[in-house]
Amino acid sequence: MIIAPSELSEPFYEGSVQRLFAVPGDDRVMVTQTTARGSVFDVGALFEIPGHDVNRAVFRHVLYSRMGDPALWHSVRESIQNASELSDDFRAELLNGTLEKCCESGAVTHHEGMLDAVTGEVSEQGVPENASSCNVVRKYQILKPERCEFLGAHLFDYEKFPREDGFVVPLEYIVRFGITSASSVFKKYRSMDEGSRKAFEQELGVSKPLEAWQYLEKPISDFTSKFEPEDRMVSKQEAIAMCGLNGDQFVDSAKLAVLGAWAVRVLLEEIGLLLWDIKWEFAKDGDEIVFVDTIDTDSFRATAFLEHGGRKFVNHYNKQAMRDYFTLMHSDWIDAIKVAKAQGQEQGVDFTGLLKAGQDRGDYPATPAVDPEFIAIQQQKMDWIRDFMLGNSEGPEVKVGLSEAGLKEIRFYETAGKLDAFFEINGVS
Repeated sequence: MIIAPSELSEPFYEGSVQRLFAVPGDDRVMVTQTTARGSVFDVGALFEIPGHDVNRAVFRHVLYSRMGDPALWHSVRESIQNASELSDDFRAELLNGTLEKCCESGAVTHHEGMLDAVTGEVSEQGVPENASSCNVVRKYQILKPERCEFLGAHLFDYEKFPREDGFVVPLEYIVRFGITSASSVFKKYRSMDEGSRKAFEQELGVSKPLEAWQYLEKPISDFTSKFEPEDRMVSKQEAIAMCGLNGDQFVDSAKLAVLGAWAVRVLLEEIGLLLWDIKWEFAKDGDEIVFVDTIDTDSFRATAFLEHGGRKFVNHYNKQAMRDYFTLMHSDWIDAIKVAKAQGQEQGVDFTGLLKAGQDRGDYPATPAVDPEFIAIQQQKMDWIRDFMLGNSEGPEVKVGLSEAGLKEIRFYETAGKLDAFFEINGVS
């Protein structure tokens, strides 16, 4: 397949970090173009990391290509078999059924390949000679639930999903190997009373109280709505009711999310990073459950433990680093976002319009810029990960490079007088 970049017209969709293009003469697929921009706090593109457009596309292409190869799943099976922290029952559940199928024929993804930036040739396996920011994927329809009102409550009706096929499942699947200080599930847990915490622990499937920077004895899964104005955490029971899948398909998709997370975990361990959580999206295609959407360093939380000045810090190699930057360096802007989100939830509308209106009135601070020095540190991190994915650098060398970039970030906060605040949210006592 050849898709000359000059053939692509205006994107039919342009998001904060991705553009989608139709392919002339082929309605089955589309071209996804990642950008160097980044988005946090759901407010759109806030920053740009040079080269990150290609970095993200490379990660996506290499990982999705490997997921179609049974060899990857054999390594996942071996890792699960050797994971001594798992109970025998949990290990057996992961090893049987879905994983056996992946070990035979690979996982099904929507990925078709990467576009060569010069020739337009689509590489299905291996990175093209001229790596680009464009990948080719199969298209699936986006169905959205119907909104309805009941006594002032804003509700969403998912009744049409089970009657359709070839659609993106209206859930985000989150798999957690551990609990970070900034994770939504930990924040929700801390706000609960003791009785509610016990019930929540049971819902998550954990056997002891949650603590920040605690690696769990087994991965846990939780779910959020995907096509509502605000992401909403839903129980497993609600997830199976709203997803549009039958029971067996839902269980298969949930298992695939855990197994896909394990595949990324194995990959990251080679470069000294610890995977804490990751999100996936799926599509229903007949009897197949298909991995879809972007997958790159913005889709998961990976960290390394680094020591500086006699203290142990958690350093992030994903956009959590940017979230922390805005939280520590521009707390007044973060406070404005919280107010706008609360108003948006109360009114059942997108909060970004409320935020902008408040900024235009002068009630909220303007959206801040990012210090170029901090951006340069993030670029170093992402470039090292790209080189590893391309096979240009081996794991041990990448591990050293990532550690050096992380220490630069810690010293950045030290120079800014924010090291104690950074340790408060990313310190290990």
